[in-house]
Amino acid sequence: MNPRTLKRSVAGPAGDLVCAIDVPEAGARGLAVVCHPHPLHGGTMDNKVVVTLARAFVQRGWRTARFNFRGIGGSGGEWDEGRGEIDDALAVITALRAGDEPLALAGFSFGAYVASHAASQTHPRHLVLVGPASQNFTVAPVPQGTLVVHGEADEVVPLAATLEWARPQALPVVVVPGGGHFFHGQLALLKSLVLQHLSASAD
Repeated sequence: MNPRTLKRSVAGPAGDLVCAIDVPEAGARGLAVVCHPHPLHGGTMDNKVVVTLARAFVQRGWRTARFNFRGIGGSGGEWDEGRGEIDDALAVITALRAGDEPLALAGFSFGAYVASHAASQTHPRHLVLVGPASQNFTVAPVPQGTLVVHGEADEVVPLAATLEWARPQALPVVVVPGGGHFFHGQLALLKSLVLQHLSASAD
């Protein structure tokens, strides 16, 4: 993400997991972990939506970690249909979190599915889900105050699928007009939505 990004590996349940860590210039207010999209469809921690999310958290003072799921970009193991990938996220949180420091989680697409389940076990202070993979995976219920952003014209996960998931929870969904799954040309808007959310939420 920038020349000061620290690359390191942490022990995962199926092998070492490659991480990229960015630290804010001032003291960090906690750890934010960002989960990437589907590993079998080109998803990595360097996905532009994932990097955009990480930049927003760093700008708001969070020490931020992206990581590659098992079997991707140097991380050990192989695809586990979403089950082991949740364990990967939990392993990264355990390895990088300092004691009971504040935690934030975010995820894009498949990564949002993973983040939702990791959140149910870790109870983060902030949870941000972008284009959650609500059509092909069982995204977990999330707490009120979660930021959910979905593109109106998402060509991978229909907006209707995420609204159907959110409706029983009375959970608001921020819809980006004309937005596709990868938010082409709208990453600045996406970042501003996350920044506004983090500013409005109590830290």
